[in-house]
Amino acid sequence: MVIVLFDTNARQNLYPFTQAKAVAELRYGIFSVKERWEAISGLRVYVQTEKYLSKKYEPVPEEEYLFIDASLKDEDTLRSQVLSLQAGEALFDDDRLIAGRCDTQINVAEHAGLKKYFKKTINIEGQVQRLQLPWELCLWNDEQLRKDFLLLFARISAQKISESNKIIQPENILIEEGATVEHCIINASMGPVYIGKNATVMEGAMLRGPIAICEGAVVKMGAKIYGATTIGPYCSAGGEIKNSILQSFSNKSHDGYMGDSVVGSWCNLGAGTSNSNIKNTGNEISVWHDELQSNFIVGRKCGMLMGDYSRTAINTSINSGSVIGMCCNVYGEGLTPKNIEDFSWGINNASNYKFEKAIEHIGNWKALKGEKLSSEEISVLKYIFDRRL
Repeated sequence: MVIVLFDTNARQNLYPFTQAKAVAELRYGIFSVKERWEAISGLRVYVQTEKYLSKKYEPVPEEEYLFIDASLKDEDTLRSQVLSLQAGEALFDDDRLIAGRCDTQINVAEHAGLKKYFKKTINIEGQVQRLQLPWELCLWNDEQLRKDFLLLFARISAQKISESNKIIQPENILIEEGATVEHCIINASMGPVYIGKNATVMEGAMLRGPIAICEGAVVKMGAKIYGATTIGPYCSAGGEIKNSILQSFSNKSHDGYMGDSVVGSWCNLGAGTSNSNIKNTGNEISVWHDELQSNFIVGRKCGMLMGDYSRTAINTSINSGSVIGMCCNVYGEGLTPKNIEDFSWGINNASNYKFEKAIEHIGNWKALKGEKLSSEEISVLKYIFDRRL
């Protein structure tokens, strides 16, 4: 049996993070959604998403399938219900499939009346939560970091913590083999601290849990990182960071503040870039929702939501509750606008990023981390670029 994580309308609702990736690829806590189900189940996990994105993912083999909504919130009871499904059984929230086990490959997004594919359906209407709004990634990160830490703690062997570090509550710290952590201050009394394989935490860094520093990530000298923060694989983190997520291969390497924010993959924040996460008035913050074309009140603290492949110039000042699309080159005077469209070049009299130049520049950034831009990625980006016209 294999797991197939399928996208729903949650993918459109999670702009700007799911234009170039499926929901299953989103990271919060320690894992991406796909990695989490792999760790929980021990099964191979595949992704079912929109046609233009599907070429990025491995084809689903002919097998028995356990279909699972990729946007589901990780809850212990639901997790057990899903994994205990027998052949022909499915969980539904009214007419909406939560998870189901069958031997027929279903394109969930294109089929109505999904109950006909299952011999037995179990209705648990109103008992599940789904990731439906992009700022929920920050709101859920603290709880998910703690759950993921417990999942890993029981399964892997940690390396010994170097005596050069100043440690508070070492039993809440998990450092994987290959990681380098010397002359740091790590306080795990407020939540667990996970440091992944081959990660580097440089001397003088200060970490206060719950925090995940994922595989291959680098925390720079003197960095101040508060919970609940996830530094994704092969990201670079410096300055002051609080309650934020860097997805993967992104850089916030220098001084400057980032709080209550989510940054996509392959982004770069220029030195001195800072975001506001609270209004001077203390009033509630509104965030623009692209799919619904409406502003949402999200509370008194919210930083920025930045899509994949976007970058800021040095000393960029980002407004609270800002949504920055993908493939943007953000520079200009004063506070940034709260809504910056995909493929924007600059913020004052912004023009469109020429597609060929965008691809060239993304390729340059990938080369800095020893990676290449694939033909599948270029095809996805061209689709998104053309859709804007």
